[in-house]
Amino acid sequence: MSIEQFIDNEVKSNDVVLFMKGTPQFPQCGFSGQVVQILDHLGVSYKGINVLESDEIRTGIKSYSNWPTIPQLYIKGEFVGGCDIVREMFQAGELQQTLKEKGVGAAQGA
Repeated sequence: MSIEQFIDNEVKSNDVVLFMKGTPQFPQCGFSGQVVQILDHLGVSYKGINVLESDEIRTGIKSYSNWPTIPQLYIKGEFVGGCDIVREMFQAGELQQTLKEKGVGAAQGA
């Protein structure tokens, strides 16, 4: 399986995927940590993929999304954005609305 196939499979087989530096339990950068805090606050179940474990994943996800930075959030196979976009969407209530529209359960705020 190529790295592109691996990434595509992860994005399409999980409702919510966060490509991040570190893990949801131990983020390795502030930006990844902020997105984890938002998802945890909303009670969203998600899969965290640590890009620091593999150069292939780290470079592969950037070309997959055509987005230069990490973290990257995907909901139902669709690229949502990085930390700034996710934070702005959360603050405006748009992230909660997107999750609701896509049928992704959140414990609160959705």
